[in-house]
Amino acid sequence: MNITEFFQKARKFVPLFLIASVIIVLDQWTKWLVRENIPFTGSWLPDGLQWLMPYARIVHWYNTGAAFGSFQGYGWVFTILAFLVAGLIVYYYPKVEPEDGWMRLAMSMQLAGALGNVIDRLTLGGKVTDFISVGTFPVFNVADSSITLGVVLLLTGAWWKERTENQQRMAQTTSAPTETE
Repeated sequence: MNITEFFQKARKFVPLFLIASVIIVLDQWTKWLVRENIPFTGSWLPDGLQWLMPYARIVHWYNTGAAFGSFQGYGWVFTILAFLVAGLIVYYYPKVEPEDGWMRLAMSMQLAGALGNVIDRLTLGGKVTDFISVGTFPVFNVADSSITLGVVLLLTGAWWKERTENQQRMAQTTSAPTETE
């Protein structure tokens, strides 16, 4: 493979890595802000919004499991899983049709979430910084949100694509001439 072919192939990955990079930077920056400005187990809300404290707040918490506090103590499993998922996303991304932008965005968001949390696990001794607390829902972070929204987008996009294809097939079937004509 010559240099021109390499750059032609690499260009396919630019949207994946650009979107994922922006989300990872946002994730790591917000986690850093929390670690630097809120003591562990402490919480914060801007002045004037203290009435929201029972419903929503920024907290400093660590998670050694999966998203939203599940499977505590199995961080090493999720580190390995994150690398596997990232590898699969990078492998399958160029196989997705360019017009399936929703699928490509979903894959970028899932890659960002997986890598955002694995960065924490590798630099914080197996822990992930969580800080978004809403009601009684487990505390989460930007990476968790990116994974979740990516899955929702993937499922919604797949459903929409299947629905559209079914409608097109139905339209073709009803508009096709019959044998009696």
